[in-house]
Amino acid sequence: MAKRGGFPGGGIPGNMNNMMKQVQRMQRQMEEATKEQESKEFTASAGGGAVSVTVSGKKEVLSVKLSEEVVDPEDIEMLEDLIVAATNEALRQMEEANSQAMAKLTGGLGGLGGGLPF
Repeated sequence: MAKRGGFPGGGIPGNMNNMMKQVQRMQRQMEEATKEQESKEFTASAGGGAVSVTVSGKKEVLSVKLSEEVVDPEDIEMLEDLIVAATNEALRQMEEANSQAMAKLTGGLGGLGGGLPF
């Protein structure tokens, strides 16, 4: 009589248990890495350093620094553009650092299942 249910060969349940432990360990590592990344700061500048923006790993703007020479009431648009450019670059740096940190943990497993958050 054939067995119902279960896994053929009988060895897979043990492997499944090991795999679940590995997934849980990876999840803890990812949570730790996320907390670490959120505590970091990323700074970028534009206009040859005339504008400097610092963002956190939580995607929050922490500071904007302006050189006196860039504050020209006749050219507000240039100042706005420099702030946008510096902010976008700081956010790009933060995203790149996050991607690299997650890639170290997942070892390229991002293609598994499609719905995994890494």
